[in-house]
Amino acid sequence: MSWWMIWTLSEWAIRLLMIPIILRRRMTPVTSLAWLAVVFLSPELGVVLYLLLGSNHLGRRRRRRHRRVVATMRSEARLAIQLAHAARPTIEIMHQPIVIQSEAIGGFNILGGNNVEFLDDQEGTINRLVQDIDAARHHVHILVYIFACDQTGRRIVEALCRASARGVTCRVLVDAAGSWGFFGRNGLAHQLAAANVRCLPVLPAAPLRRKLARLDLRNHRKLVVIDAKVAYSGSQNICDAEYGTRHLRWVDLMGRFTGPIVTQLQMVFLEDWAFETGEELDGEELLAPPMPTGQVSAQAVPTGPNYESQTLPRVILTALNVAQRKVIMTTPYLVPDEPTTLALAMALDRGVEVSLVVPRKGDHWLVAAAGRAYYEELLELGVQIYEFDRGLLHAKTMTVDDSFALLGSSNLDIRSFYLNFELNVLLYGPEITAKMRFAQMRYIAESTLLDRDTWAKRPMAQRAFERVAALGSPLL
Repeated sequence: MSWWMIWTLSEWAIRLLMIPIILRRRMTPVTSLAWLAVVFLSPELGVVLYLLLGSNHLGRRRRRRHRRVVATMRSEARLAIQLAHAARPTIEIMHQPIVIQSEAIGGFNILGGNNVEFLDDQEGTINRLVQDIDAARHHVHILVYIFACDQTGRRIVEALCRASARGVTCRVLVDAAGSWGFFGRNGLAHQLAAANVRCLPVLPAAPLRRKLARLDLRNHRKLVVIDAKVAYSGSQNICDAEYGTRHLRWVDLMGRFTGPIVTQLQMVFLEDWAFETGEELDGEELLAPPMPTGQVSAQAVPTGPNYESQTLPRVILTALNVAQRKVIMTTPYLVPDEPTTLALAMALDRGVEVSLVVPRKGDHWLVAAAGRAYYEELLELGVQIYEFDRGLLHAKTMTVDDSFALLGSSNLDIRSFYLNFELNVLLYGPEITAKMRFAQMRYIAESTLLDRDTWAKRPMAQRAFERVAALGSPLL
């Protein structure tokens, strides 16, 4: 038998063996079909990619640890300190499905008595964060996807070193892939270690030492908790506004939270800390009974590959399904799945005005091209698509009618839906929704509204490239 015949038979053996393996996985039919197409096109490359990227589940050891950590952190005794601030009776009836769905996913109740300040200036946000770190008395907890070794990163590191010198306990979790240079030879992690600040990489990505079923599961959350009294969460990383781009500034939106919601955000950090280190932190200083500071009702919703599948889409779909008048969503990456597209269409059928705001220029060309392949369908449905002209719009927000808002780290793409650990905060009430809507309208004022007819006439080569990119969207 010739080598060519052996090679051909081995390729067909791989194709046939991979069919039941792929179909057994808990994937959408579209994703399964995409993987089968890759394997049939190039069996050898397809098998390698599938082994590295084909499962969105953590390894068995990490799954067991995560379940144990969540069970411990979400014990009745810990959650009981929040019950006095449960705010479900004050929520409008139309929002009850969102509250219930989010509780089922994230495990947290909706809490009243909060204050939220939106921060939309990158340098101003860092200035405020440095001030709060400098005022810390007991602890500073930071969890971030990108911690860059630039001017902004050095400012935060210096503030942490000052806090540690005062006796403040500082703990930092940094995603290993998102901040690959942070732990390198010239990275800022060494400066923190010298100052007795505990700084650890999250989800190490090196193949020989990884404990994951796939390499690209990332912790995409952005979270800071100070003295269990103040918390920051939203879309902004710890990096300069020009990070990773030339002449393209990132435009983010962060929330500075006080009140009972800080306890939920603290628990998210403590769970991730225990997940990475095995160390379960406790104490009244970390989980003190929350005190009301305002009138906003809020609810933290952590999601990730170790939760039930499609957790984030369920929140978004529920919000779209209760919309009656107007929905505005901002996202830097738009690769919607079929259920999200269907929910948008159903909202439009009910007469809801739906607007999407995306950056005109992105930092990931393939994802941007895949997203643009969906524009024509969305425009035909009646979605208003605005392209932001003033930089890389990185804010991830959603407002529904006049009394519900979402702020967090999640994009409207497959990665945030199924692969990343994300953190979003749901906000209820007309006053806080109006504040976020104001920020969204500023983005729209600096954007260009796409015309359906003009978009349909774009060059054939561009349309072909976008459609090819979209074929791989289930795997992005």
